[in-house]
Amino acid sequence: MDYLIGIDVGTSSTKALLIDPSGKVVKSAAPEYEFYTPKPLWAESDPEDWWAATQTAIKSLLEGIEPSSVAGIGLTGQMHGLVCLDHAGDVLRPCIMWNDQRTAQQCLEMTTRLGGEEDALALTGNPILPGFTAPKLRWIQENEPEVYSKIAKILLPKDYIRYKLSGEFFTDVSDASGTSLLDVQQRQWAPFILREFDWPTSWLPTVTESVEASTKLSSEAAALVGLPAGLPIIAGGGDQAAQAVGCGIVSEGTLSTTLGTSGVVFAHSDFYRVEPKGRLHAFCHAVPGKWHLMGVMLSAAGSYQWFRNQLCQQELEQEKATGVDAYELLNAEAAKIPVGSEGLLFLPYLSGERTPHPDPNARGSFVGLSLRHTKAHITRSVLEGVSYGLNDSLELMRGMGINPQNMILSGGGAKSPLWRQMLADVFQTPCSLVNATEGAAYGAALLAGVGAGVYSTVEEACVKTIATTETVSPGDNAPYYADFLPRYRNLYTALKLEFEQMADTLETHAQGKFFTV
Repeated sequence: MDYLIGIDVGTSSTKALLIDPSGKVVKSAAPEYEFYTPKPLWAESDPEDWWAATQTAIKSLLEGIEPSSVAGIGLTGQMHGLVCLDHAGDVLRPCIMWNDQRTAQQCLEMTTRLGGEEDALALTGNPILPGFTAPKLRWIQENEPEVYSKIAKILLPKDYIRYKLSGEFFTDVSDASGTSLLDVQQRQWAPFILREFDWPTSWLPTVTESVEASTKLSSEAAALVGLPAGLPIIAGGGDQAAQAVGCGIVSEGTLSTTLGTSGVVFAHSDFYRVEPKGRLHAFCHAVPGKWHLMGVMLSAAGSYQWFRNQLCQQELEQEKATGVDAYELLNAEAAKIPVGSEGLLFLPYLSGERTPHPDPNARGSFVGLSLRHTKAHITRSVLEGVSYGLNDSLELMRGMGINPQNMILSGGGAKSPLWRQMLADVFQTPCSLVNATEGAAYGAALLAGVGAGVYSTVEEACVKTIATTETVSPGDNAPYYADFLPRYRNLYTALKLEFEQMADTLETHAQGKFFTV
């Protein structure tokens, strides 16, 4: 049996899957860890936590399994994170994560030095954004010279795990696309950017296509995890590209929406194309020689999780007492509320925003609250606000000639029937679920299968393993949501200056320029 392992180095857990060649999930494990917010807008994680979780997860998968029956390992993980290693291969500081927003000034400076927004977009296919990797490196260069002086290698999160498994430094084109260091059209590192900021090419890992067997399991790592030395480790992909592979988004005209902590609208593209204002990411796909467009909301299901954790203690207590999930309790009440939440709108900018507003200062907001509104109204407005925000990305794609016939939904939020119907109504597009529900780790396992020779192509892997299980079509609420969408879109424009001025005020307080008497 040619088993395949997919490993997803996530924000709060490392998920590992063992699948057979038919795509059946044989085992899974997801050891958890924390990430840290030492200052406002900061987000950091300890790479050693990922490595410990990876070892635990692999050992769990192998219980009762003959290790020699595993054909390959595929890697995926959170994108954009910056891991800095010294010459001994030791981690120099905590990883600066994808949702960290400290680098707004570095983004402006880098954009200017590269010739302005249009030139930066032409070089990398994307604006230089606070979540991306290169501005984080620039931040360290400017703010932590003692760390910067010791850097010998910079890695993305999944590629740190590759290093621990193999002792070698590789990445793939899809994950590298989110660094602001890759020429996305040419699918190779961009030397002009490296020269401009005096960053040695030697700091970067070798970049390959996602299906390449880039490294092999070292004898040292094999002894730790229980797999045979020399096992192929396939390049894999960034979590969104791997997630798309795991949903079958591997041909022109297929799209997906992922409702995880962040929210992603993803469209396969057979050729390189860029949204003229850079409001969509243009990245290399995990399918060799292909690209994808992607809109990202930084707080999607994460907004709902925040609402549950901070404001729904009654439902959480009821969950403990009855075993009924708190989200189900909240959804049941929200379903009783009229479409549009009787005029209550929610902006889901709890971590700033990326698409279509690349604004680290944007903040979550409830607008339209009245004495009539209840917790159920607020619940529904959170779901609707996230849906409206995701639709912003879809509309940009439609403007580029992409007209989806079907939208594949995945992620934790897609488990909600209420939310699935809401998305179909807001998108005015049928929305489907597929049998593969394990996310990016599943896509990484399929990529491992291609690299190990179990499947001949990514497309074949998807045909053999993925099938539609349910489809919901737009319903009677679709026209009503079309009326509310302009109201939602106008709010960011109305509040943008206030977001900026509030950020300035908070910064002034943080510097001690205001005093109490």
